[in-house]
Amino acid sequence: MTAAARHRPLWLVILATALPMFMATLDNLVVTNALPVIARDLSADLEQLQWVVNAYSLAFASWILVAVALGDRWGRVRIFLTGLGVFTVASAACAIAPSIELLIAARVLQGIGAAALMPLSLAILSTNVEARLRPLAIGIWGGVAGLGVAMGPLIGGAVVEGLSWHAIFWLNVPVGIVSAPVIRYALRESFGRRERIDVVGLLLGMVGVFAFVFGIVRGNEAGWTSGQVLAGLIGGSALLLAFVLWERRTPHALLPLRLYRDRSFAAANVVGLLFGLGIFGAIFILVQFFQVVQGKSPLEAGILTMPWTMAPLVIAPLAGLAAPRVGTRALIVTGVSLQAIGLTWIGLTISPTVEFREVLAAFVLCGVGMGLVFAPSATAVLANMRKEDHAKASGTNSTVREIGVALGVAILTAVFLGAGGELTPTGYSDAAVPAVFTGVGALVLAAIAALFLPPGKGTPDAEAVAAGAVPEEDPVPVAA
Repeated sequence: MTAAARHRPLWLVILATALPMFMATLDNLVVTNALPVIARDLSADLEQLQWVVNAYSLAFASWILVAVALGDRWGRVRIFLTGLGVFTVASAACAIAPSIELLIAARVLQGIGAAALMPLSLAILSTNVEARLRPLAIGIWGGVAGLGVAMGPLIGGAVVEGLSWHAIFWLNVPVGIVSAPVIRYALRESFGRRERIDVVGLLLGMVGVFAFVFGIVRGNEAGWTSGQVLAGLIGGSALLLAFVLWERRTPHALLPLRLYRDRSFAAANVVGLLFGLGIFGAIFILVQFFQVVQGKSPLEAGILTMPWTMAPLVIAPLAGLAAPRVGTRALIVTGVSLQAIGLTWIGLTISPTVEFREVLAAFVLCGVGMGLVFAPSATAVLANMRKEDHAKASGTNSTVREIGVALGVAILTAVFLGAGGELTPTGYSDAAVPAVFTGVGALVLAAIAALFLPPGKGTPDAEAVAAGAVPEEDPVPVAA
């Protein structure tokens, strides 16, 4: 590659890596706000609505590390573009789905495409930006991730109300088409360790997680002692244990367990799992509250959640810049604690007649807390990783977090249904309370796990380079 081709403006490099990632992040919540409308249009029950969310999350989680391995072997930018193509085509398939079953199937394909976007975007960014600009770039990247969360309910509500639920998926198509040439122009190709794909590990992990979540989702409907539920819970647990044992012995592990010897990486992944379980499980319950219970339109519901979802847009970049000065532990502990306080407030207040001003401060606390977690978590994951492990480390963290999202939706919905919850104005609020407090419990555990993060003030590159863990080879000059 010529020297001229390497000199790309920083903003263009960030745009090329962050725009597809934003699209994938947006899809987590843009769909949630449309679920009541989808339920009416496609005659779907709550269990099917869970799968609209979890089909995406589980496919995403199952294929992330495969995408990382393919990127290491065949080129990260190449696989990034392939994932973008799959995601774009799958989005069109979601838009034209005539039934809930076909929508769920298309969401699986969407998740597979998205699996190549989130982890590879950060790995590609880190190899296309020189060390002195990486903290700033990662902070902005985290802000864009926050923007995806922020704009999801609002965009979903506006599009559903102004057009239809189909349009929330059509939006991805032009974004995907525009992103492809920008990626090809702005990004330099990079590779990692070229290892064989761990097919056995993939199957054990993917089937194990699916079976376990399936058991939780079916628990209330089929009975917690029924054969299918016990088979899912026990069989899924056994497969996940077999996955760990296999990963310990195979020379080409999908998930290198050696990465967990690093304290920062291990603690950040535990936080990611519990954070995803607690906050996104609660969001699944709460985003529908305004429409189902209080009769708000999708757009009104999106606007009401803005104090929560817009806060990360401001806070995440600031947290990314603050991490080298105060350390990731202080930021993440504070962020998760604020979310736990906010959800507790909501759980104590929520009722069919609650006024928005009564939960406004709680929404702000949750949003600020999310912003304090996003970028510092990415920093903590990569803090001591070697350069060649960046993609796999980031991919592992994304996998764990998405599994947390799927478990959160499944567990909190199971609590909701177990408490007699229904998608009706009179059957929603009382059952939502124990579900929300289940999310609080997960966040409290996440705050405790975050205390085990190292107290250091380094960045994922500066500290590691200084220690010799990340050799600063082949730096990429970028015009600021």
